[in-house]
Amino acid sequence: MLPGIARASVDRTSALHAYARGRLADSNGAAAIALENYRQALAADPDQMDIARRSYFHALISGDMALAMRSAALLDQQGVLPRDGALLFLSGALSRKDWQAARQWTDRLVSEGNFAFLAPILRSWIALGEGRVAASEVEGTDRFASLVQRYADEHAALQALARGDVKEAGPAVNRALALRTADLTELRLFFAAQLAARGAKEQALALLPAGEANYARARDDLNARKGRSDAGKPLTPAQGFGRLLTRLATDVSTDDATRILGIRLARIGSFANPSGVDGRIVLAQLLSEAGYSRYAIEEARKVPADGWFGVLGQAALADALAQAGDKEAAIRLARSLAAAPGASAERHVRLGRLLANAGDFSGAAEAFRAAQAAYAPGAVPWALLLFEGSALEQAGRWDEARAVLERAAKAAPGEAVVLNYLGYAQIERRQNVEEALALLKQASALKPEDASIMDSLGWAQFVTGNVTEAVPVLERAAAGAPSDATINEHLGDALWTAGRRFEARYAWKAAAVFAEGEAAARLKAKTREGLKPEYAAP
Repeated sequence: MLPGIARASVDRTSALHAYARGRLADSNGAAAIALENYRQALAADPDQMDIARRSYFHALISGDMALAMRSAALLDQQGVLPRDGALLFLSGALSRKDWQAARQWTDRLVSEGNFAFLAPILRSWIALGEGRVAASEVEGTDRFASLVQRYADEHAALQALARGDVKEAGPAVNRALALRTADLTELRLFFAAQLAARGAKEQALALLPAGEANYARARDDLNARKGRSDAGKPLTPAQGFGRLLTRLATDVSTDDATRILGIRLARIGSFANPSGVDGRIVLAQLLSEAGYSRYAIEEARKVPADGWFGVLGQAALADALAQAGDKEAAIRLARSLAAAPGASAERHVRLGRLLANAGDFSGAAEAFRAAQAAYAPGAVPWALLLFEGSALEQAGRWDEARAVLERAAKAAPGEAVVLNYLGYAQIERRQNVEEALALLKQASALKPEDASIMDSLGWAQFVTGNVTEAVPVLERAAAGAPSDATINEHLGDALWTAGRRFEARYAWKAAAVFAEGEAAARLKAKTREGLKPEYAAP
């Protein structure tokens, strides 16, 4: 017994050390180091559920399928498997063509509830794998009916195409495209590849708008009678499941709180459909947004640059490179994408944002202006005008910026963000102060809980001499955004002017925690000496 106890003790100590190293790497954002240490910890002590949970999470983030499966099995044995774990095991069953196990995991999804709405589509793919045809039937009274319908047409089309039935697929293709807003370019390309592979060239071309850069390679291939794309192969049930999860991942990733779930869904989808470029593109985008730039770059580079989906992969790569801090490489890539004939507005906006982040605000303004070329003069989206106006303002070209921002405000009189920007920019310059104050009051009425807009309004009231009204507005703004250096500095200036000197210094010290450059020096000076004209916030 003693040797066994000694070995277990050594293993547990080793596991503890590896786990601690993993947690430390985790907190420092070193995902790859964290993963390796969690892998070691799990191998040394597989009975620790905290280790298994973190191993499961990082395995899905990184794409380590073996570790994901092992940690999921341990969690399931203890009855603590995360709800998406059933999807992971289902992907394995479908990949093995174990239809009985696939049905059992689908039944478990239904019993657990979270992903129950996927069941009709999953059962239709399982039926296809068994050589049967079964539509994704959902009763209109089913509480999941609307969710299922969001995806059902796409999969009805894919299953028909897998059987070689172009005629049946056609209406479902059109319905699926009409339902999508996100991933629409990828979906058009994929359906076109599927149709072309079955001899429906004209139907394929009809899905690909002429003159648009995103579809140029596919149209050229089809017109040259090449029609080559791996995406044209009939889908297996596992691949269909992978596409379903990828689409779901895009839909659930609406903010920071749900993005990690989106990554996990997309990663499980990539395990089921490893050749699916749609999954790689979505994974790269979500990983970039969540700060996992190394993994995002890996995924984006798995999309062949010379294929039909190459430009989508390159766009995702540009975003990933930028998130990783390689601004020059990201800008070069984005510039090449924007220079292509028929480049979409999205490409120019990406370039503009990258240039703005690099401090080239004049270049950014040009890119945002180029994005407007696809629209009639009176139909330019207000967001593009705001992008251009803000870039011009930050480039020091205020007269031009003001004209563009006024166009944006005229195009979108009910958009608080536009009114706030135009109003605050004028307050900063002490121009048209009364008109700017009116704009900010209007913006605040539209978004009364927005801390940034509260700050703009309070600062405008302070600048116009209404300190009594300004202080409570700035206090509410600081309560809503306690880590905002600008808001806390504004509050400090207003409090000092109102005679509340101790509280003013407290606000300035709070601002100094997050301030940089000139703002940091200014805050240090007035915390020490009090508010003087030369130390006033701009």
